[in-house]
Amino acid sequence: MRITISIVLAIAIFVTTAVPATAGSRVKDIAVVAGARDNQLVGYGLVTGISSEGDKNQVYTLQTIANMLQRHGITVPASQLSSKNVAAVIVTADISAFKKKGSRIDVNVSSMGDAKTLQGGMLIQTPLMGADGKIYALAQGALSIGGFAAGTDGGGGASVQKNHPTVGQILGGALVEREIPAEVVRDNHVELLLREPDFTSAARLSTAINEKFPGSASAIDSTSVKVKVPDGAEGYPVDFIARLEAVEVESDIPARIVINERTGTIVATSRIKISSCAVSHANLTITIASTLDVSQPTPLSQTGTTAVTESTKTDVKEGKGRLIPLPDMPTVEKVASSLNALGVTPRDMMSIFQAMKQAGALQAELVLR
Repeated sequence: MRITISIVLAIAIFVTTAVPATAGSRVKDIAVVAGARDNQLVGYGLVTGISSEGDKNQVYTLQTIANMLQRHGITVPASQLSSKNVAAVIVTADISAFKKKGSRIDVNVSSMGDAKTLQGGMLIQTPLMGADGKIYALAQGALSIGGFAAGTDGGGGASVQKNHPTVGQILGGALVEREIPAEVVRDNHVELLLREPDFTSAARLSTAINEKFPGSASAIDSTSVKVKVPDGAEGYPVDFIARLEAVEVESDIPARIVINERTGTIVATSRIKISSCAVSHANLTITIASTLDVSQPTPLSQTGTTAVTESTKTDVKEGKGRLIPLPDMPTVEKVASSLNALGVTPRDMMSIFQAMKQAGALQAELVLR
């Protein structure tokens, strides 16, 4: 038996995107209008029609079935019911601003009990409530799972599963029954909220809007920019906001490196800079080999028995490392080229970036996921 442990093998992607400093983005792409926000809805319901893969007689599932039957004029004690074709679920949805009565929204359905799958199930009419406890939509319909589970669990059985069969979705599965009031113009002002708060971006956004609508915008903080509706446009807020969203602004992109060690992914912005430093990195591989030998007594001997013995051999190999000086690198292209020239793996790059940050040579924010 041979066991090989390699501490450095990993597959990753080093994504580097260099965006020109003069590239402009529309206001609607970097900011949202205050008041025009989404709201979350949640509900509790039942999914029926599951082929013998539902909840295993959970107390709350049985009680919910009994309550539903009672609403239809059938009174049956919960203890006499079976839930093998039924699953208790949590239903969630996001309702955007300005949704009118009768419009549809998508819903997500997830199993709450121990049902093995929701495949083939039908969600029974489920009220969806907001944080204020009021019902804003009603959900119902057939689930789309996007996966499956089959087979028999337990000893001697075989099973196969694709994706997550206990979570489903219903596209357009909820009807809006109550509109959420939205107010985007307050005191003749429109407030813009940056998706990525930044003082520089807020100042540039205010400047760009003032160039198109002189004297109308002012940056409040790193997130908010308040814009006064120009004279003559008070009665046409939609037209003004449409023109406002079309304004182009050069947003500021911070120097940031995001490392995801679970997937081996590295993403870096174009503004990262590395000061002059020297880097040495070596690989370490540990190999453990176990072999089985047979120990036998000498021929014609009257003592001793045949036995199986085990021997283990451990080998440690450390790659040769060199201390390589790296010059000052002001762009992400030079950083990527220099590290790739060292012949390091993406996993090694992650360790090098963390060591550079600790040494003070990496002039960027390092985010670990």
